[in-house]
Amino acid sequence: MKPIQTRFRLSSLCLMLLAIVPAVRAQEQVPAGEPALDEGQASSLPGAVQRPAPPPPPERSFDPMPVALLQGLDKVTARTSTFEAKVGEVVRFGQLSIRVEACRKAPPIDPPESAAFLNVQEQRPDGGEVAVFNGWMFASSPALSAMEHPVYDVWVKDCKKVPTSARSSSRQ
Repeated sequence: MKPIQTRFRLSSLCLMLLAIVPAVRAQEQVPAGEPALDEGQASSLPGAVQRPAPPPPPERSFDPMPVALLQGLDKVTARTSTFEAKVGEVVRFGQLSIRVEACRKAPPIDPPESAAFLNVQEQRPDGGEVAVFNGWMFASSPALSAMEHPVYDVWVKDCKKVPTSARSSSRQ
């Protein structure tokens, strides 16, 4: 399509919108001398149609679980590791100390979701610790609250009732 034709079509579209908008606004305007009413005032007028309030969204319940299944990536070696962390205990992944404060999982009848509250600290060479992450991570949306670190990535995979003794890793 030529640039002139494109400009002509866009300007025609703008003119049509300019013709429609005043007509719509005229229908919405309140007659002169009458104050505008908000929804609360309009519903108290005699003869006004009462609309029921929309139902509240169903409350989701999450079951507490004693073990979080985490996965970590060492960006330098490109090695991933899947490991478990019991709630209240500290696990190590590279130079990171990860403490799971809570782990919650949706019941089987709800859409699948696992979330864990993690406290992640990095061990410095001088012996000090630096806080890297403190908050909830969600298994279904790892980027929603991601841990930002130049060397390591850690994310939640699941929450479980029973720990397993195997630790797995993969090389890529």
